[in-house]
Amino acid sequence: MFDRWGRWVHRRRRWVLAAAGALLVFAGVWGTGVFGALSSSGGFETPGSESAAATRIAERALGRDAADVVVLYQGTTTVDDPSYRASVERALAALPAGKVAGTATYWTTGSPAFVSEDRRSTYAVLGLAGADDAAREGAYQAIKDRLDDAGGGLTAKAGGPVATSAAIDDRVASDIPRAEAVAMPLLLVLLVLIFGGLVAASLPLLIGGIAILGSFTALHALAYVTDVSSFAVNITTFLGLGLAIDYGLFMVSRFREELRRDGTSVEDALATTMDTAGRTVAVSGVTVAVSLSGLLLFDQNFLVSMGYGGIATVFVCMAGALTVLPALLAVLGPKVNALPVRLRRRGRGGRRSSRGWWGRVAYSVMRRPVVYVVATVALLLALGGPFLRINWGGVDAAALPEGTDTRAVAEALETRFPRNATSPINAVVTGTSDRAAIDAYGDRLAALPGAADATVTGAGGDTTRIALRYDADPYSAAARDLVQNVRDVPAPAGAQVHVGGATADVVDEMAGLGGTLPWLALLVGGATFVLLFLAFGSVLLPLKAIVMNMLSLSATFGLVVLIFQDGHLSGLLDFTAIDAIAPAMPLLMLVMLFGISMDYEVFLLSRVREEYDRTGSNVTAVAAGVERTGSIITSAALLFIIVIGAFATSGITFIKMVGVGMAVAILMDATIVRALLVPAMMRLLGRANWWAPRPLARLYGRYGLREVSAANVRKPLVAHVTRRETEPRSTGTTSRDAYRDGPRPADPQTPSRDVPLEAPWPRG
Repeated sequence: MFDRWGRWVHRRRRWVLAAAGALLVFAGVWGTGVFGALSSSGGFETPGSESAAATRIAERALGRDAADVVVLYQGTTTVDDPSYRASVERALAALPAGKVAGTATYWTTGSPAFVSEDRRSTYAVLGLAGADDAAREGAYQAIKDRLDDAGGGLTAKAGGPVATSAAIDDRVASDIPRAEAVAMPLLLVLLVLIFGGLVAASLPLLIGGIAILGSFTALHALAYVTDVSSFAVNITTFLGLGLAIDYGLFMVSRFREELRRDGTSVEDALATTMDTAGRTVAVSGVTVAVSLSGLLLFDQNFLVSMGYGGIATVFVCMAGALTVLPALLAVLGPKVNALPVRLRRRGRGGRRSSRGWWGRVAYSVMRRPVVYVVATVALLLALGGPFLRINWGGVDAAALPEGTDTRAVAEALETRFPRNATSPINAVVTGTSDRAAIDAYGDRLAALPGAADATVTGAGGDTTRIALRYDADPYSAAARDLVQNVRDVPAPAGAQVHVGGATADVVDEMAGLGGTLPWLALLVGGATFVLLFLAFGSVLLPLKAIVMNMLSLSATFGLVVLIFQDGHLSGLLDFTAIDAIAPAMPLLMLVMLFGISMDYEVFLLSRVREEYDRTGSNVTAVAAGVERTGSIITSAALLFIIVIGAFATSGITFIKMVGVGMAVAILMDATIVRALLVPAMMRLLGRANWWAPRPLARLYGRYGLREVSAANVRKPLVAHVTRRETEPRSTGTTSRDAYRDGPRPADPQTPSRDVPLEAPWPRG
């Protein structure tokens, strides 16, 4: 199928490029409008949860009581000075009435929570006009320039949820051009070093540019049907750019390899490239898309929008690599090697031996597979250990760089004012208006361990809102335990209680994500198993790939905790350690990294399977596969790390965390996993690598996604093994090796016996 597609593209290459050019112009004009179409940086709430119900009930009965914007005022006098009050009230009165729905200050409430310990600072809480988050953010944009104009010798800074969201959105919009300006020149230099020519080096970069514009266009289109988080632009952009360059590298490398064969025409080289590397790109792209589709199972709008955007981006990358790139290769032909830059020794051409550097590494590992498996698994588990003490939290002003006004306001509220005055635990009581019963209930809440005080902040009809302040950090385990304790307190007679607030949001988010995780594992794991089985005809290889990916991911998450929660490398990476990590971020990393890791797994196993079909020797196939993909996978990983590293310069801590975490994971995957763990495991499994029960073997024989014709494909090892297959052959190998390496096909172009290891089996 893929070879026919390659020939079709070759015949219609100019039409393909003309259509791609038209779509590219459209993407450049319309797709770049995505920045004005994004909803906000939020979307972490869990619809249908108790905390969401508490907010909905309170707003319907009592009106909004959210601290949309918090304006911090500081002066040289105390709040008891009449001029201080006059200056604050004058500044608030000057704000447009149509943009501000209400204000609350120390002088309107009389609450001591509005005054700092030295009484020289206070804050005003603003409720913004607007029916939804987008409207309230628009109202904030209209007044933000006036909020820092207090007069009377006072200084003013704006913070709060809406101000924080707007600051994150602005930072995201400025981060992308800077990251691209850093990444693109570095990528071009590295690609020139890898390919040794400017023309070949420019092709993956061109596909990367198409991926960026394509991801913008996909997100812009999605913004018309669903809310799209501003984080999606950063993450889908570096995902698309990284995958596109990977796919371009795989395709161009294979095309140049095929062109070096004597007597190969451009059309034949392209057809073979599509039948091998093109097939790998298709399987990899579908695998990554399936992994990202797991995000659609969750309720959080952030994850759903990232799922839609990620899937669309992957298909843009895959489409570019399977249409535009082969059309360009068909036009260029041998000119793909034009403009050489002789910075490295050129390859020898033809089929490389399995005894190059990567091949020698594979043979060395396969001589002692048990040692390497135990050592690498122990290392990965040790690196993953810190993940067991991760502290979950939410996305707030701590995600912004130090010194940002919104972050400065948040830090001041935590350190100089009574704790959690603007982010209490809210208990919304419905079904009773008995004030005595409500007061008694509030007293029971205030008596809970860790609680500071409970205050009625709104009452109307049979609905009452009680705000519970506490001394712990809002995202600490103590605060989450307090939410559960509040929910365990019996409600007043005949009433119902819904508990909400920022801490309750995190508790419900964790519960919602945890309940969906098994379904995510079933969908992604099951679909990945099916795809890899259809690609390689093996039952054990997909299971091995899934287990190794989970080991690699656990190590990544452990390092994320060490770096971002504990603060190691904070000086080098220019961020402040965060006390809590939003649960959605590791989950997002999980699905993206699972897909990307499978990208390298598919590429490696495709070459191993190709060699196994040619030689019939498991050992030789593994060594040759590692040798022929080692430098390409390493180069692809390095390029991906450059892409992610550029985006990891973001001023948003959580974007930086995703970038750094993915870079670390890809580095481990391309080195420890692919170079050490995979050869060791495949050596231990031996011929069983290609085992499948007889019914599944027949299924693969009929529907498998092969790289060569069915007549030349070696059948998977089925459950029944004949006596002749298990008996040793007179090749100098033991019966154990004969079973593991399997009989060789009758191919006059290959040697009549296996190429043995230096030591056929690990000694001792």
